[in-house]
Amino acid sequence: MFTKGRGMIILFLFLAGVINYLDRSALSIAAPFIQDDLSLTATQMGIIFSSFSVGYAIFNFLGGMASDKYGAKLTLFVAMIVWSIFSGALVLAVGFVSMIVIRILFGMGEGPLSSTINKMVNNWFPSNQRASVVGLTNSGTPLGGAIAGPIVGFIAISYGWRVSFIAIMVIGLIWAVCWWKFAKEKPEESTEQENVGKEYVAAASEGKLKFTFYLKQKTVLFTALAFFSYNYILFFFLTWFPSYLVNARGLSVENMSIITVIPWIFGFIGLALGGFVSDFFFKKFAQKGVLFSRKLVLVTCLFLSAVCIGFAGLVSTTLSAVTLVALSVFFLYLTGAIYWAIINDVVDPDNVGSVGGFMHFLANTAGIIGPTLTGYIVDTSGTYTVAFLLAGGLAIVASLAVIRFVRPIVKPA
Repeated sequence: MFTKGRGMIILFLFLAGVINYLDRSALSIAAPFIQDDLSLTATQMGIIFSSFSVGYAIFNFLGGMASDKYGAKLTLFVAMIVWSIFSGALVLAVGFVSMIVIRILFGMGEGPLSSTINKMVNNWFPSNQRASVVGLTNSGTPLGGAIAGPIVGFIAISYGWRVSFIAIMVIGLIWAVCWWKFAKEKPEESTEQENVGKEYVAAASEGKLKFTFYLKQKTVLFTALAFFSYNYILFFFLTWFPSYLVNARGLSVENMSIITVIPWIFGFIGLALGGFVSDFFFKKFAQKGVLFSRKLVLVTCLFLSAVCIGFAGLVSTTLSAVTLVALSVFFLYLTGAIYWAIINDVVDPDNVGSVGGFMHFLANTAGIIGPTLTGYIVDTSGTYTVAFLLAGGLAIVASLAVIRFVRPIVKPA
């Protein structure tokens, strides 16, 4: 897994994930300061959180198509530069409208990340390692979320919230320069790599299929639904959990910025392990087909995540709420590599970027709907309980749908 330059690719993609969530989480950590500074209501803050996903979801799809057409290396290089610049540009915001515009553009920059990671993994690794590698590389994202709390919290308290966004912009630009200089699109044995793992693709056909063929398949659509519920919980945690700790639990910003690290650490462990767990079951139950092992992990862990996030909204103490949210994030992230692994398993290599981007686009409409809906629920009900229960209910429905509808794709002759 770490030989012939593959270790460097894993490291680069891991660090890209760290930077991605460091940038993305910064707004939620700084939100109490920003709300006071710009006089924003909870509903307005929810819209700002959601505006990121407008650009993000669209460029999930477009970024995936770009990685197929122009290569994952170039696509990720451009994406990192764009999102770093617009992360820093948040210091120019003067009100509600300017915050929305900047966050949409920032989301457009971050949109291609997951699809390009998946494309690079498909280029560099055989099928029986891909879930492990996707999980390992993406485990950088919760780590970025974990360090965002202390870093952004300290800078915001000491120097003002705007300075923190300049600092993380510089980090991203440094990564982009190193990526362009040292990373390669494919290993030297690219011809061999292109043929690795074809035996794992159900009913493979000789001719090249159009990516639109896959967009009508129930396996892709219901995997996207499960990913939607995953993202609904994730964006609820990512955007509103810090404010929940301050507003509903009465924590100071200093304590909140430390406590938010706990669920992220659980998420880091879960995402790093999730791919290895899936590939372990992949090998153990090879006779049952690759999708059996993927669904086993996905359904079990997504259901457990749903139960934990639902009960987190019902408990009475801060400790129990944080514990349940941490467990929910852990189980949630155990499924993080599975959605991408399913796409790698059932889609031919020429269409992996586009189909993965389409799935990611559908999934991240949760980031548009969820934060705004949560802000509205909080404003109208004065409590976060309903928002917690809604997040859990969606994931239960999605996990049950995966059992029924995610099947091997039979391709035309």
